[in-house]
Amino acid sequence: MRLSFTVIGLAAVIAAAALGLGAARLPTAAAARGSHVVTVADESASPSATVAAPAEPAPLPALTARQLAGQRIIYSYTGLTPPASLLSLISHGEAAGVIFFAGNIASRAQLRAVVRKLQHADQSPDNPVRAPLLLMTDQEGGQVRRLTGAPRLSEKQIGLAAHPGAAATAAGKGAALNLRDVGLNVNLAPVLDVYRKAGDFIDRYGRSYSRRAAAVSELGADFIAAQQAAGVAATAKHFPGLGAATRAQDTDAGPVTLRLSSATLRAVDELPYKAAVAKGVKLVMVSWAVYPSLKPGRPAGLARAAVKGELRGRLAFTGVTITDALGAGALRSFGTIGHRAELAAGAGMDLILCSGGSVLQGEHAMSALSHSYADGVLGAAAFEASVQRVVALRTGP
Repeated sequence: MRLSFTVIGLAAVIAAAALGLGAARLPTAAAARGSHVVTVADESASPSATVAAPAEPAPLPALTARQLAGQRIIYSYTGLTPPASLLSLISHGEAAGVIFFAGNIASRAQLRAVVRKLQHADQSPDNPVRAPLLLMTDQEGGQVRRLTGAPRLSEKQIGLAAHPGAAATAAGKGAALNLRDVGLNVNLAPVLDVYRKAGDFIDRYGRSYSRRAAAVSELGADFIAAQQAAGVAATAKHFPGLGAATRAQDTDAGPVTLRLSSATLRAVDELPYKAAVAKGVKLVMVSWAVYPSLKPGRPAGLARAAVKGELRGRLAFTGVTITDALGAGALRSFGTIGHRAELAAGAGMDLILCSGGSVLQGEHAMSALSHSYADGVLGAAAFEASVQRVVALRTGP
């Protein structure tokens, strides 16, 4: 994820309501391959004399292959006004959400107006997905904030506080209230990396709570619980961990390989995710670093061993997975944006983060996923399960 440390001066005005996100279970989908349309049908449990079948949400309407693919794309744009092309994609059910950076924000009032315009497009009668967009940003705290205000403390400052647990809880709640005030409903935070050395890649901007995995686990869980209780979905990142990256190892700039044993990864770097999953974290962002002990030569976000093996299998995470920036330098040897999206989806990533500031980047990713789904390159069952998880997050409990 590219970082921006510019904070715009913002005036506080009227609070805006935001959706409390949840992980409501959706029924399974059945593909109509001939017309590339998917109808999501009801899947009720068999009646039991002793246990009542759980209530199922209403089935989704038919979705084209493009709409299915679009439900896995997070778009971005440059400037203060969302382009017409993005509004059109949203209004036709071909977008899951939008990420905002400092360059998209001039004031709180301006951002609220943008959010209203995006959500209005989402309510178009041409959009079969009747659920609010996922509107997100990086509001980690300290230097990494897109909005002024909470959380003012960095994770490192929280870890060094006299009462770190209380500070983490206050930061999580503060972040949620801050984002809800402008209509955002997903925060790409907290960072759960366990840094190794002072001044390394994660520590240089105070983005890690501690060198101790147990402390990161506890404080990350406190942040997650408080933020989600206040109505904003949390994103634990960067699985399985970037804490061992040196100052020069930046996946935005180029390939990064972290030669950690599987024992170290599980005992140190992945430990905070166990606590995050136990707290019901809604999303997990997967790193673009390569971990040879998991899958030699393959970034974690493109590796089934990391996503389906470690995260979903060993840690039993059932929420939404999201990639880091699809345009990252770490992926330059993995072909086009479309090919990268296909590889990520094949590895088990649900949401594809197209944060390069161009709607066209997201369209390329969507087009590639759509064709791969329609042609059977990406399996229907797994593809539709990803869409179900994303729409369940959008729909809420």
